[in-house]
Amino acid sequence: MTTTETGPLPDDWTLPRLGRVNTEWFTSGKLLVQTCNACGTRQHPPEEICHQCGSMDLGHTELGPNGTVHSYTVAHYAVNRALADAVPYAVVLVTLDDDPSIRIIGNVIDADPGEVHIGMPVRATWVERSDENGTVLLPQWVRA
Repeated sequence: MTTTETGPLPDDWTLPRLGRVNTEWFTSGKLLVQTCNACGTRQHPPEEICHQCGSMDLGHTELGPNGTVHSYTVAHYAVNRALADAVPYAVVLVTLDDDPSIRIIGNVIDADPGEVHIGMPVRATWVERSDENGTVLLPQWVRA
């Protein structure tokens, strides 16, 4: 599911640069979590080597889009002028239902920051953004 809601991210926000390690994560529109082909360890964010065994033989496993807010913070101060119109906004750390060892950060884009709470069920959605380097799909969260 791709959405046009962007939450606090302004249209001109700097996007991640795509490379060998993160392209699948930012272009698939799925939660493709990096998986070590040698030992089976899943890790996020994607890295050059397995943090468990040191292997560089890495693939991906698709996990379901559902999760639970593990932790959150509400930003009341715009650390960047581009975010001034967005405050307050909630930044969440989400534990995935399919693998509780994986936690993903993002924004809840369909709820007032005062409604966000630990234990809140959420579902991943993707915000499509483009710049001169291409198009990325940024994982964000909506209430489940």
